[in-house]
Amino acid sequence: MLLSANIGFLWEDRPLPDRIDAAGKAGFDAVECHFPYDYETSVIEAALQRNELPMVGINTALGPQGCFGLAALPGQEARARQLIDQAIDYAVAINAAHINVVAGLTDGDDAAEQVYRDNLCYACQKAAEHSKTIVIEPLNPRSVPNYHFNTVEQAVNTIDAVGAGNLKLMFDFFHAQIVQGDLETLIKDYADYFGHVQISAVHDRGEPDYGEINYAYVLSVLEAVGYNGYIGAEYKPRSGNVESGLDWVKTLRG
Repeated sequence: MLLSANIGFLWEDRPLPDRIDAAGKAGFDAVECHFPYDYETSVIEAALQRNELPMVGINTALGPQGCFGLAALPGQEARARQLIDQAIDYAVAINAAHINVVAGLTDGDDAAEQVYRDNLCYACQKAAEHSKTIVIEPLNPRSVPNYHFNTVEQAVNTIDAVGAGNLKLMFDFFHAQIVQGDLETLIKDYADYFGHVQISAVHDRGEPDYGEINYAYVLSVLEAVGYNGYIGAEYKPRSGNVESGLDWVKTLRG
């Protein structure tokens, strides 16, 4: 089992390069993050190299304060594509495998969806030039009210409509359980779309060792359908201390 530490949430008390060092010391196989743009790519690349860790993926920036992404917002196409370009360039510089194109807050109407699809077409074309993958992620409306899409099926419809071979689904067990449940069915029906998966507890988003999801079971289902990518640990430590809550790693790997 390949585990990726999401350093957007883990070790929040220290600078991003130091979080990469901490992930290496904790025995993770890779790292991923949300928004690395406050740091020069050379600084992040150096931290990755000294820990011999790959960067699995990054997100496009969220845009102005109060926004949660711009890619599905009519009238924001030019700025959205600037953020896509920024993310792809950064991913190329640090050799990150994928870029999550964040949609934004919309009414979920056809106009917003068409803008999103057009921007994803643009992103996929640009990313393909560098052999990068674009991913999209449904978010639950409790955590992010009015996010453009909430269900796996909506994401799959968007992926099918865009029709790009390098557009995949970010399947986050936390969001999927809150919105839909029936995780085994979702895995079996849509695993071919998965570009990355993430785990955390429901409902507190803490370590994946408590709550509604039996990760030992659902990750065995994921393995059985042929997924062999990284498992992203995107959780918020209950105690505030990452190291004191890492028993789940040994349990799942066992």
